[in-house]
Amino acid sequence: MAVEAYIPTIGLVLTTAAIDSINPCAIGVLILMISVLLAGGKSISRMLFLGTIYISSVFTVYFLAGLGLMYFLANIPLWLTEYISLSVGAVIILAGIVEIKDYFWYGKGFSLAIPEVFAKKLHSLSNKTTVFGIIVLGAFVSAVELPCTGAPYLAIITLLSQYFDFTAFILLLVYNLIFVAPLAIILVLVATGKSLYNMKKWKQENRGIMRLCIGLMLIAMGWLLILIANGTINLG
Repeated sequence: MAVEAYIPTIGLVLTTAAIDSINPCAIGVLILMISVLLAGGKSISRMLFLGTIYISSVFTVYFLAGLGLMYFLANIPLWLTEYISLSVGAVIILAGIVEIKDYFWYGKGFSLAIPEVFAKKLHSLSNKTTVFGIIVLGAFVSAVELPCTGAPYLAIITLLSQYFDFTAFILLLVYNLIFVAPLAIILVLVATGKSLYNMKKWKQENRGIMRLCIGLMLIAMGWLLILIANGTINLG
């Protein structure tokens, strides 16, 4: 497939990644881990080192999981791909509606959030500030935060799997780099003296608008996948 056929897709990937990156789950766990490190009297250099390990672990697990799923979807029969795209589109629209619901009525009814049993496990892992412990924490976060962040990623993977080539590989890589960028920014801000309390406060105050933006994006992405699957739109 010619690279120019990817131009509309590139815009979708960058926009979706930018919105998806501002998610409460991964940011909340990073802030928790930094709090533990600071409370334990760790040096700034140690905090930066372990924070980088955490971010790298999240990136690696997310990227490899996305790559594996994209390869799987690219190698199933074309007729089945159409039904999968329609199903994924419908699920993503429902996820978007739930996210928008949380903007108005957060905590009421079903929410896309880390299950309580896993949240307690995250708190426990956050106290294990060895290199191996941080790697496990990052991998665990990547696995359990899928209810929070999995829908937009699934939409992009489904879209890219239709033309699984080197360009799709690069776009998936770029998506994941953008996804972890806010984590790196927060880490650097704390290392340069920014108040961790203010960051926690900002996260809580903007949690609703984050969910609203993600919800609107998911509904748009879901409809796009449905329209592509039934042939109404052809990005290629």
